[in-house]
Amino acid sequence: MRNWEAERERLLRNAQGDYARSLKLMRDKDPQLSEDGFHLLTLIAADHIDELIQEYRRDGPHRYWLLELIAGAGSPRAFDVLAEALDHEEESYRSRAEGGLRALDTKEARRLLFERGRRTR
Repeated sequence: MRNWEAERERLLRNAQGDYARSLKLMRDKDPQLSEDGFHLLTLIAADHIDELIQEYRRDGPHRYWLLELIAGAGSPRAFDVLAEALDHEEESYRSRAEGGLRALDTKEARRLLFERGRRTR
């Protein structure tokens, strides 16, 4: 057990602030390392919004987490992805997209939410 904890700490230290390493951790099969990688990415998501959008468009198993990172980044460049996710078949995606659009609080985002019958305030 101690060896695993030491290895986890080493991986986290090496990945802190590093997009590629944090993304790799998020994709790890170990659930704790995967959560750790996601958390590290929340800290740098705004700086890597374009890369996250690219990953979202091609990733399967972690797609929702990527949408969560994109929605939380607060970048206007996320608008198109959030608008698309507003039509996703799964409610969790639609809800996350709506929250991201609300957080953007741009005229374009507010208009889209209004047009879709979502309350803007």
